[in-house]
Amino acid sequence: MAEGVRPQCRRAAESGFTLLEMLVALAVFSLAALALVRLQGVTLRTAADLDSKALGQIVARNLMVETQTDPAPPAVGSEQGEVDNGGRRWRWNREVRAMDDKRLLQVNLTVDGQGGASPVVLSFVRVVQ
Repeated sequence: MAEGVRPQCRRAAESGFTLLEMLVALAVFSLAALALVRLQGVTLRTAADLDSKALGQIVARNLMVETQTDPAPPAVGSEQGEVDNGGRRWRWNREVRAMDDKRLLQVNLTVDGQGGASPVVLSFVRVVQ
């Protein structure tokens, strides 16, 4: 035992946290926990949006391949339709425009799978045969 330190003073200094210190620590922990819960929600929404966007790009590319490999070129103008892929129904819109070079067509595809998510847009050029 150290010289000059009384046993009663030593016990009072080592008695633990005060109620105020515990409340402050609990408030800080609660704020950190709420921030982590909010971050997890944002992460889940972002992951779902990325999944939808990736599948929408696959659908748009499939439609592009169909348009490119069809022996007859698509008609100039706008056309709409629906296709099932990945367990979902996708709405698509295809706009075909003639270009300055009459041997080429510009095709703009827009694919939308669910409300609230941004649609996938794909533009390409098709040769007229």
